Amino acid sequence: MRPTLLSLLALGLIHTASAQQTRWFKGNTHTHSLWSDGNDFPEMITDWYKQHGYDFLAISDHNILQAKEVWMSEPAIEKRRRILGKTTMEKYRARFGDEWVTTREKDGVTEVRLKKLEEYRPKFEVPGKFLLVQAEEISAGFGKIPIHLNAVNLKEEIKPVKDLSSIQEVMRANLQMVNEQSKRLGVPMLSHINHPNFRWALSAEDLAAVLEENFWEIYNGHPTINYPGDASRMGHEKIWDVANTLRIAEFKAPPLYGVGTDDSHRYHGEENGPGRGWVMVRAASLDPAEIIKAMKAGDFYASSGVTLDDVSFKDGELRIRIHKEPGVTYTTQIRGTLQGYDPTTRPAPPVADDLHPPRLLYSDDIGKTLATIEGEEVVWKPSGKELYFRAVITSSKPYANPSFEGQKEMAWTQPMGWKK
Repeated sequence: MRPTLLSLLALGLIHTASAQQTRWFKGNTHTHSLWSDGNDFPEMITDWYKQHGYDFLAISDHNILQAKEVWMSEPAIEKRRRILGKTTMEKYRARFGDEWVTTREKDGVTEVRLKKLEEYRPKFEVPGKFLLVQAEEISAGFGKIPIHLNAVNLKEEIKPVKDLSSIQEVMRANLQMVNEQSKRLGVPMLSHINHPNFRWALSAEDLAAVLEENFWEIYNGHPTINYPGDASRMGHEKIWDVANTLRIAEFKAPPLYGVGTDDSHRYHGEENGPGRGWVMVRAASLDPAEIIKAMKAGDFYASSGVTLDDVSFKDGELRIRIHKEPGVTYTTQIRGTLQGYDPTTRPAPPVADDLHPPRLLYSDDIGKTLATIEGEEVVWKPSGKELYFRAVITSSKPYANPSFEGQKEMAWTQPMGWKK
């Protein structure tokens, strides 16, 4: 049978563009402003990301696009700031000037108009250097269970669908709306499932079964996302491996690709600030269509601090070149599931506050460590028995503002070696 384009990409046998035609672009696809539950103006947030070396940013406020008239009172703005010092308004005026700030008096209270994306975009965008992409965090739910997904390069606001027959049906319905909009408008869009362990919302089985989605957050910088899991519920690493094993072995579907994000809400020095997680995308140009094209081809990695100079899988060999920081060491784990794996599951210990059916724990055959390699140069040859494999790079450098105990700076490649 003639191999498909998708299978050749998965095997690393072809590339979407040559190395001479591409470069790495750093971006964040999940962050919040005063337009929803963040605590700073989108211009201030954008300015931070641009000044800190990001190439693109998608501010993804809950269930809204920055495309309508919205006013907010100064007391409400200042109430969200959780540290002392200059007020949010003082910093906003100092950075952009009084002439930029639009205010009005209503019932004896000063209100500020939040600038639309189309208004502040010209202040920041530079072709080939910095890009703003419109996005929305579609925040749905099933009963008390939050079901959130980000839609990137969205053109029309999407009202979330909630409380259908199951968690998975809610996920599908909202993803289908993103896919429908993309197809109807002829505009490439990308969605990703957010923080499955936030309030222990989504299981690995949920992520595996909803084939409308191909992306999820392997790392989210919010301190409440429960990345490590607990005794009864899998952490993000195991969730990814279980979901990908089920997808490839049972659903005969492509694996999930993992993104890194901030999910930042606080910008005045509090925890949950910006700069915690990001994606590095190898694309032909800094254009939404090219960024999305590269990500859909799996030509990107997620990071919470580790930089990769190169990652490739070709001629049957995985190669990673890590950008070394002075005094920092690196350990790379190759994780994956082999053909003929042990599919045994067992019930997880019960949790009193869990709103889900009893969770399952999976055998150690799923997502097992296939190799451990020290140093900045990684060369590894798979046996050919892998359903898939992926690399997790952990540095010796402690995370400056950890979201979980013992956190170190890390990077995650996408799953490779799978066959359609």
